[in-house]
Amino acid sequence: MSVTTPQSQVQRNESGLLTARPVWLVGILATLAGAVVTEGFALVARAAGVPMEAASPGATEAAEIPVGGFFGGVLFWSVAGIVLAVVLARWAKRPARTFTVTTVVLTALSLAGPAVAPHTAGSTRIVLAVSHVVAAAVIVPLLARRLSHVRR
Repeated sequence: MSVTTPQSQVQRNESGLLTARPVWLVGILATLAGAVVTEGFALVARAAGVPMEAASPGATEAAEIPVGGFFGGVLFWSVAGIVLAVVLARWAKRPARTFTVTTVVLTALSLAGPAVAPHTAGSTRIVLAVSHVVAAAVIVPLLARRLSHVRR
């Protein structure tokens, strides 16, 4: 006789929910969750007094990052991650591992942007960099878990 704990039941249901959905749908749902969490993080930073003004390379002055800007940024950049996940699900020998390694490297590379943002306060640079990690911490594991259930 096996004993089912509430935790094991939750894990089984979560795993079943992910494996029962197409990769692209899990990607969209993970992206929405990541965008909400990242925007929430940015709102807390804003409330704590972090100036939300940043400049792109070559700009002469910083521009305000609007409320919702982090949410939109996560949506925009996650499209590439969803496409990558779908492609890997179709053709990669080990899609979950390949996806995880690739997205961790890309997330690390993305930290260069905030690090070199001209006319941007140090606290803002830190919030921008951490927001990249926050978004990846939500999105990557969910998609990787789904990709780990790809069967050929």
